[in-house]
Amino acid sequence: MSHPEYILTLSCLDQRGIVHRVSGFLADHGCNIIDSAQFGDAQSKLFFMRVHFSSEDATIADDSLRAEFSALAGTMQMNWQLHDAGKKPRMMLMVSKIGHCLNDLLFRYKSGLLPVEITAIVSNHTDFYQLAASYNIPFHHLPLAAGASAAAKQAQEARVMEIVEANNIDLVVLARYMQILSPAMCTALTGRAINIHHSFLPSFKGAKPYYQAHDRGVKLIGATAHFVTGDLDEGPIIEQDVARVDHAMEPETLTAIGRDVECVVLARAVKWFIEHRILLNGHKTVVFK
Repeated sequence: MSHPEYILTLSCLDQRGIVHRVSGFLADHGCNIIDSAQFGDAQSKLFFMRVHFSSEDATIADDSLRAEFSALAGTMQMNWQLHDAGKKPRMMLMVSKIGHCLNDLLFRYKSGLLPVEITAIVSNHTDFYQLAASYNIPFHHLPLAAGASAAAKQAQEARVMEIVEANNIDLVVLARYMQILSPAMCTALTGRAINIHHSFLPSFKGAKPYYQAHDRGVKLIGATAHFVTGDLDEGPIIEQDVARVDHAMEPETLTAIGRDVECVVLARAVKWFIEHRILLNGHKTVVFK
């Protein structure tokens, strides 16, 4: 008989005895630690911890474990979450007319490489309706005309949030969704929306970054996965990677290479999120890989 497994993540002001008290609590409640990672940030003075453990005492119920840990957390002013490791997070993908990241995530999902439930795909275009159907995932076409009024954008975003709420979405992934989300929507999705940016932030923001990079004669191009915030492309960075290029490559070649990097970077960020490895540290992240 297998034992239920959990993932505990926490952050609090760095102080003596955090690991001792957490591990002692788990031992006292019939839990066995499978793996653990921690990090103390000297700059923010915060301590971060992720513990994957199994509950081996059948007499201690889930709600009792949470309630008693909440009491401990309160004494140390912890920001904490306790996740059921066996529960697959529910994810919604958003895309416009460029589909390489969407296609890559769907393939990883179908292959069992991403332990997640993809319950909806939202797009402002119809290009990937058949792709969604081939994976038997509901496709929601929510058009937004170029130069749409603020009222039209607000109505479209309201529909998006209805889908998020109706499907109990844990994570929204902007897989090259080429619309800027309103500050209100960014706030509603704080900490649970990831965007892939087709450049190595903070350089070459805006339109056609690979053309900008080509004009500057760069030798490295890259991609950045970050949390969505109301400040465009300024959200906490989760993952980045680069590829080497040279002077002989045309912008189209850079774009093709860059898209491969985008797929890998976004897939890593999504995997780390659904495995509860990402903790927010102000404008930055702590990622326990």
